Amino acid sequence: MDFWRFRSCHANRKKPTRRSYTIYRNMAENEGDPDGRQVEVMVAEASPAGTSAGDGRRKVREGGRCPCQGRWRTMAYVGLMGIFVFVVGFLLGYTTPRGSPCSGCGDLMAMVNDERPYETDDKQDGALLYWATLREMFQKYLNEETIEGTIRKMSEAPHPPGSPRLDALSRHVLDAFNSFDLDHSWTDSHYVGLQRPDWRQPNFLHRVDPGGAVLEKLPLGDPDVYCPYSGASTVTGNLVFANYGRREDFAVLKQLGVNPRGHLVLVRVGEISYAEKVANAEASRAEGVLIYPDPFDILEDPRKPGLSPNMSIYGHVHMGAGDPYSPGFPSFNHTQFPPIQSSGLPKIPAHPISANVASYLLRQLAGPVAPQAWKGRLPAILYRLGPAEPSFRLQLGVQNVKQSVMINNIFGCIEGRFEPDHYLIVGAQRDSLGPGAARSGVGTAILLELARTFAAMVRNGFQLRRSLLFVSWDAGDFGSVGSTEWLEGYLTMLHLKAAAYISLDNAVLGDDVFFAKTSPALVSLIESVIRQVDSPSRSGQSIFDQITEQGRRWETEDPSYSYGQQCLRLHLLWGGPRCGILFCRGERPSLPVWCANSRLYPFLNTMLDTYDNLNRALYGRLPAVAKTVAEVVGHILIKLTHDHLLPLDYWCYGDVLLEHIGRFNKYFTQLKNRGLTLQWMYSARGDYTRAADKLRKDIYSSEEHNERLLRMYNVRIMRVEFYFLSQYVSVTETPFRHILHGRGPHTLGALLEHVDLLREAPEAFDEVLFRRQLALVTWTLQGAANALSGDVWNIDNNF
Repeated sequence: MDFWRFRSCHANRKKPTRRSYTIYRNMAENEGDPDGRQVEVMVAEASPAGTSAGDGRRKVREGGRCPCQGRWRTMAYVGLMGIFVFVVGFLLGYTTPRGSPCSGCGDLMAMVNDERPYETDDKQDGALLYWATLREMFQKYLNEETIEGTIRKMSEAPHPPGSPRLDALSRHVLDAFNSFDLDHSWTDSHYVGLQRPDWRQPNFLHRVDPGGAVLEKLPLGDPDVYCPYSGASTVTGNLVFANYGRREDFAVLKQLGVNPRGHLVLVRVGEISYAEKVANAEASRAEGVLIYPDPFDILEDPRKPGLSPNMSIYGHVHMGAGDPYSPGFPSFNHTQFPPIQSSGLPKIPAHPISANVASYLLRQLAGPVAPQAWKGRLPAILYRLGPAEPSFRLQLGVQNVKQSVMINNIFGCIEGRFEPDHYLIVGAQRDSLGPGAARSGVGTAILLELARTFAAMVRNGFQLRRSLLFVSWDAGDFGSVGSTEWLEGYLTMLHLKAAAYISLDNAVLGDDVFFAKTSPALVSLIESVIRQVDSPSRSGQSIFDQITEQGRRWETEDPSYSYGQQCLRLHLLWGGPRCGILFCRGERPSLPVWCANSRLYPFLNTMLDTYDNLNRALYGRLPAVAKTVAEVVGHILIKLTHDHLLPLDYWCYGDVLLEHIGRFNKYFTQLKNRGLTLQWMYSARGDYTRAADKLRKDIYSSEEHNERLLRMYNVRIMRVEFYFLSQYVSVTETPFRHILHGRGPHTLGALLEHVDLLREAPEAFDEVLFRRQLALVTWTLQGAANALSGDVWNIDNNF
């Protein structure tokens, strides 16, 4: 019966080569019947040892007339053979162990249980191995040349949202999904507010005298290089240097007696996002922000072309994700929005400038010399903090205008067989303000190749338990606008159905290999995969071995691996614009996959982000490196879409919570002296650990192929990440609600920062605020513990 379901499941798929499927092997069209209408049925018969099983094979042609019709002898023979086969089958079924991998699930591929170790020998007697077989199938269909062609096509010219160039690329992506014969492909459109330069009133930077007369016009470079969502105004003031524009940098300025209030602030690219730099400057009452690339942060390789000192780097400055003019609401057509805008929109202007302009400005500064750690590599610059002489005045004019633009997210889906309403989502940004080879070209190429490869695997026998969703996002350069709007439109449904998300944005940036820190639930799975995928640059060595051979961690937090606004800390927060969708908000396990050292590629977010420059940065190995990323992602997706139980490590959060909460122990005495305690929070963490332990024991003691239980367990596992979102803060006002990786007073980080005042500034400690923060964290943890327990009658905690 399973055989016939298998045939009907694939009957509506277009096949480049017709095949006849059996439990044992695939038969090509030319193996037997030339018209391709043959159905092959394997009949198990008792035969002496060494006799071929194929001796019992019978062929039945569709539409053919049985030559034995009306012949009593043949009918009697067929009847006896049927009885004989039934008896043999019954005996074999009776003697076969009930715990065999396929006894309960009806899987048609001969394979071992998916819980067996990856290291199992392929040559063992018995059935083919799941992991080895599918790896071989995946490698067979993955095509490096196709990836290369797509990267070249995507990066021929800039393609910002709403442009004719992007419209053509969008049609290409949708046509590709259609040609792969996926189960579903469609486009989701939104009408969003984007900010662009006004060509009638170009942005400018002037040096002016105290009366406002222009003394010198300073070049801003390419008019298409700007900061989307900057405040639109003209401001005048002196200048202060604030290093990377971090909060601690502004604290150093305060300690050294330099006040940014009323001045423009000059900051370097790197460490934090453009949006955070501008938000910190605005909090310090600065008038505007100028952002430049310091050679120290680029670390240019002399063997490769570097960033020109006259070039600047673009980046949006919205402290959030999605359309800032409809925060929390999906930007569908005809939707009525309240008259509000995102609180993350800055009120002060910001603009990128080149290293040459920054050198000129830094030479004008007086005041204290900057700390040694603040000094970059601009030639002949002392790096003073400022301000300059009182007569030195700068005037910055940013005249960006808001435009309503229709954007399109493009989807392709392969449905799962047993849990089709549970989704594994892999996405990549499609747009770019520049040519975008690294920005969007590589990610889109890998996305399309993965869709094509998985579709080919399904046509040749691979069965997905869960649905696989491939998404090409629009308006990513404006802060994951496309992905966030889609999330906001389908938030309730996605909370219940999305299991994990893999981001392909900026997947290849240099010739080093590492992965941005990801969800703890995915760490074990990723490590097992990269131990088996070969390094793109070292034959015979796995990615894991290459990364760790010098004592490095494969998931790194080292800020030296950041460049521009692509700082790893954005990924650590899951709130940066690069991750996008609900997964960046911490609502699903998220994996931003990078195969790069971004500091070795200086052209990201510039007009020189071309195929040739990126390929040169990789010594001519761009297609090979991109293919390696596709292999890693593909192997992860195979496990996530096929295993009976989702391979997400919900148990690890017990240790993660212990690590975070353990940082509070050193404040025990100070809290006790004030009559305060953190015992509630400790108890909630203990309840979560007990709930996770109970779930693990329930899984191991349950029937392996009970589909009802499997689905119930998978639902609880896939929602673990969601449980750590605070339910006590508004999603529209506090979009990053994860208590570990989010931002806001509800997070463990905010509570720790407040408690730290007991040592640093006891007079600033607010007991009322402390109790509120503690309650927010505690009850979020307790809610996660209760949800992981399952049904209401299964909750057993010691809170």
